[in-house]
This record gives sequence, structure tokens and C-alpha cells, in this order.
Amino acid sequence: MKVDGKDYRTIWLSDDGWGVEIIDQTKLPFVFETVRLENVDDVARAIKYMLVRGAPLIGATAAYGMALAMYADASDTHMEAAYQQLYATRPTAVNLRWALDDMTSHLKPLAVTDRPAVAYARAAEICDDDVQTCSSIGDHGFKLIKELYEKRGTDAPVNILTHCNAGWLATVDWGTALAPIYKAHNAGIPVHVWVDETRPRNQGASLTAWELGRHGVPLTVIADNAGGHLMQEGRVDMCITGTDRTTASGDVCNKIGTYLKALAAFDNGVPFYVGLPSPTVDWTLDDGRDIPIEERDGDEVTKIQGKTATGEVVVVEIVPEGAHAGNPAFDVTPSRLVTGLITERGVCDASKAGLAKLFPELA
Repeated sequence: MKVDGKDYRTIWLSDDGWGVEIIDQTKLPFVFETVRLENVDDVARAIKYMLVRGAPLIGATAAYGMALAMYADASDTHMEAAYQQLYATRPTAVNLRWALDDMTSHLKPLAVTDRPAVAYARAAEICDDDVQTCSSIGDHGFKLIKELYEKRGTDAPVNILTHCNAGWLATVDWGTALAPIYKAHNAGIPVHVWVDETRPRNQGASLTAWELGRHGVPLTVIADNAGGHLMQEGRVDMCITGTDRTTASGDVCNKIGTYLKALAAFDNGVPFYVGLPSPTVDWTLDDGRDIPIEERDGDEVTKIQGKTATGEVVVVEIVPEGAHAGNPAFDVTPSRLVTGLITERGVCDASKAGLAKLFPELA
């Protein structure tokens, strides 16, 4: 995607061929800044403190983390230590485990001297595959938007509500939930996006609004609690969110607040779709209640970042001194509330049978 006319992915190799560059998403939307990662510690910090976030991008970054580990020390001992360090950074996104398992399965059979080159090559393949996967998700989701637009028979925009950020900033490129929106916009179909602010980290207001705006997609940022009201008024045509982990039976774990949007959509007859690449499916779990829910620092609730009238970016307290804050980062939407899963192989029911039909070799 483009930033000020320049093409960017969210992660790429430095010019020297071994360091890794990322966009520091904690600085957006006020500052666009890139950061160089040079070792496993750098990568672990980038994932844990959300310089990178979004399940597919977490996986891609972890893959390059293993490559950097092999560049420093390609021994079995260091490989295992790097795996454990990276795996401990974020417990919910299954792409993290998937990428680490994929990298180690490619590296363990090799001679130590061969591991660095193979690690970099495989990490690059994971990134390229993610781009193609997300583009395919966009193609399949585009058909849903196009059908809805043509069925209505008016030139009014298709109003789509999304939660958190599942755009190109959450992947290597294109995004998951936002990929169909970009494809529709690029094809000339009028779309308008209701962007949930997504407290407490405001990934919607800060990231989704930023990337959609840079691409020229019309949007309106709304408070998290406004979605149900807009659905009651008939001002939402469909919802599309992403997911950090989806069970083999179709339960969807996503940013906290997604469950409430799904309930409102179900009650108002609004289609609720989830865009996801197949590595986000945890084929070992059937019940979403078994997904580990990350509990993050309460400071994310009690403090907020913003820009003052003078242009200074500051962090301020928004609760009384001494107030305790809980911060579960995700919730689980039961499959019964999900209209369909938009994958790289097509759209399916949020069910064991639906996923197995598209991915028989994995089910």
C-alpha cells in the first residue's frame, strides 16, 4: 500500500540484507517512523509492545526473528531459546506459533552452516505468501460487497462497520478485513467505513482511520458503543472484522468488543463477516472458550495518547488517581453469530464443516 505516494509493506529487509525494518505502529497516526530490528531481543520487544501487531504480521515478524537468531548463532540451543522467547511475547494470536513451528521445521534438519540463508529465504516466503493470501481474501470479500451494492440498485455507498485494525498494517500488505474494502474502492464501488475507535489502544481511530484515509477510502470514526445504534437505524449494511485466532468449529477470537458488535449485528439482521488467512485457524481447538485471552497492562486503559494544539504528542491520565483497571485484550464471538468466514480459498460457514470443505488437508 502507499504512504505519501511511496509503496510500503509493514516489514522488509534492510539494504544490508540482514537487518529487518518495520513501521513503528505505536507512533501512528501522528508520526510515521520506521525501526530497524537487529536481533531476537529487538523482535521480541517489537511484538510484545505492539510496534507490530495483527496476527499475520506478528507471525511474519516472528519468522524474521528466527532468521536474525540464525544470523547470530545457528546452533540448536540458540534456535530453541529464540523460539521460546518469541513464543512468550503474545499468547493469543495463533499465527505466532504457526510461524515459529514452520521456521523450525525448515531449519532443524539442516546443517548449522546452511540455516541462516534458509531462514531468511523462508521468512521472505512467509511474507510473500501473506501478501498473496490477503489479496485473495480481498477478492472473495469484494464479491460480497459487489453483490450487496448491485442488489440495492442505488448509487449510495455500501456502509461497512469494522472493529480494531485488520488492514494492511496488521498484515504484510492488503489486510484481512479491509482487503475487500480496498478492492471494492479500487474497482469504483462506493464504500463508506464506520471505524470503531477500539478502546483501549484505539487501533481503529489511530490505525484503521489512518490507512483508509491515506488510500482515499471515505470513513467516519465512531465511539465503540455507537455501532448498535447505527445498526438499529439501518445505517450499517455489513460488518467485517479480522481475527487473531479462530477455532476449527468457527468460534472467532478478536479484539475486545467484537462480540458486542456481533450481538448487535445478529439482533438487527446485519451480515457479520470475518476475514482470515488459514494460518489464523487453530485446528487443535474446537471451543473458543479454550483460547487464552491476553490480559494487558492497565495503563492502556488509564492513559491515552494524543496530540495537543501545539502539535506535541503526549500521554495523559484519564481516570482518578489510584483507580484499578482491568484490560482483557480479546473476546470470543461464537460461530452462531458469524455470517461467514472470508478466507483465501473462498467464503464458508463458520463451522467445522465449512472450514473442512475449504481446507480438507488441515481439518
